[in-house]
Amino acid sequence: MSSVTGPGAAASGPRLPDFPWDSLAPHKATANAHPDGIVDLSVGTPVDPVPAKLQDALAAVAEVPGYPATHGTPALREAAVESLRRRYGITGLEPDAVLPTIGSKELVAWLPTLLGVGPGDLVAIPDLAYPTYEVGAKIAGAEVVRLAPGELPPAGTRLLWLNSPSNPTGRVLTADELGRMVRAAQDMGAVVASDECYLALGWDAEPVSVLHPSVGAARDGLLAVHSLSKSSNLAGYRAGLVTGDPVLVARLLELRKHAGMIVARPVQEAVTAALRDDEHVAVQRELYAARRAVLRPALESAGFTIEHSEAGLYLWSTRGEDAWATVEWLSQRGILAAPGTFYGPDGSRHVRIAMTATDERIASAAKRLGADRAVLTRTAP
Repeated sequence: MSSVTGPGAAASGPRLPDFPWDSLAPHKATANAHPDGIVDLSVGTPVDPVPAKLQDALAAVAEVPGYPATHGTPALREAAVESLRRRYGITGLEPDAVLPTIGSKELVAWLPTLLGVGPGDLVAIPDLAYPTYEVGAKIAGAEVVRLAPGELPPAGTRLLWLNSPSNPTGRVLTADELGRMVRAAQDMGAVVASDECYLALGWDAEPVSVLHPSVGAARDGLLAVHSLSKSSNLAGYRAGLVTGDPVLVARLLELRKHAGMIVARPVQEAVTAALRDDEHVAVQRELYAARRAVLRPALESAGFTIEHSEAGLYLWSTRGEDAWATVEWLSQRGILAAPGTFYGPDGSRHVRIAMTATDERIASAAKRLGADRAVLTRTAP
């Protein structure tokens, strides 16, 4: 755990877990030493260029000097409503119930605090989950409970996080599963926040938004969180949004105005352009599909078992050994992956392998994995 000692210790804030990615440093050094260079499949950061029309939109308002609106421009909010309807079948949203965020991680980390969750409250998260769900709860002083697949939130839960498609596993929840979880949380007065950052990337299953009519849930206390980092390559722009219950969104807007949590005006323009255009999303999806088609069979041929992974940007993989042993095995071949322990205790025998590398780097990783298999084949008795 992170800790601070000395005169400022009393004002050091909540005790948080050590930042997990720092622990990968020695394995990254090993992978960097590979003769053909590192293939970094750990963090999952986009590597393809920001689409030109989004760059143009960013530049189009570069001369605007005033403060941007915390609520975003009317054009952005209207584009969001239309995009969510067009792409994901979400109906019945009003533009006022859309709120742009500074990427999705910022919203995830601060949502418990903004909702007034605090000591003595429970934040329920998936058993394998994006680490910032837990961090956000700890910032607020709340307790975290991890839920096994299908497990309902316990009494005392103030906030329930859902994540479909899942990071890290790629598991997709059906509309019935989502509805069951939402109704259980609503019955006890808990807010439900659904992280839907990978909704555009279904492969072997079709993900559905918690706001889709098929889920059959009332929108009271219900939020959906979206990101443009993956679908539009806007990770560097910090571009996301939250929508759902208009009363709850209005409360978040009020608090964010006071706190100065505002998306930069040029970024708002780029977000608007991204939401209006589906072509670049389809192009990016095909790039990831092609990389997945190369990487998955290469891993399986090298002895990995891929579990879930029916959607999203990652392959949830195991060699039936400790996660860190697999990280080391891959790093010796110049490939960097994330140990499943980053996402919860139940990930101790898995690694998360991202598809976010160039075609050339993905091909290089597949070649290295294939070469290893060829050696095993030649030396087998």
